[in-house]
Amino acid sequence: MPNPGPIGIGAILIDPVGICHTLSQVTTSRGCNNEAEVRALTAALHEAKRLGATELLIFSDSSIVVEQLATKSIKPIKPIARLTPLFDDARDLLKGFDHTRLQWIPRHRNTQADALARSALGIAAPTAGATHSGKPVTRQSKLKRNARAANATASTGTVSTIPTLK
Repeated sequence: MPNPGPIGIGAILIDPVGICHTLSQVTTSRGCNNEAEVRALTAALHEAKRLGATELLIFSDSSIVVEQLATKSIKPIKPIARLTPLFDDARDLLKGFDHTRLQWIPRHRNTQADALARSALGIAAPTAGATHSGKPVTRQSKLKRNARAANATASTGTVSTIPTLK
């Protein structure tokens, strides 16, 4: 998919009991894949807070997002100037939880969140049988908002989050 384009975001939040809450949205802006990834994380953090999460284990297939938001880094990461306000927002949201851990995962382990982002834009997922981290997700509460069809030019942002609700 060409960059930049309309932004579709997808996120999966799995509570400690195993209930899966999904988020699939199209944004009103156009942007690159990195912007879509940060916007997906921000939306997931807002949703996790709304659900009462206090601790998060966050999986992202975007190494840029993980590197930019890492609290401990061996070498300083050069900020992406154009996206600095979005990363600052994400950092502020992360501070609102008691504990967070952000971990990179390969794209093939984040297929369900990717499918949600594509679905928000009206684009079919590249493969069938999406799973989260290789395990089928069973119970779902779908939170689909502002979904509308778009042309095939798109950027998708995906994140999988496992909140601890207390």
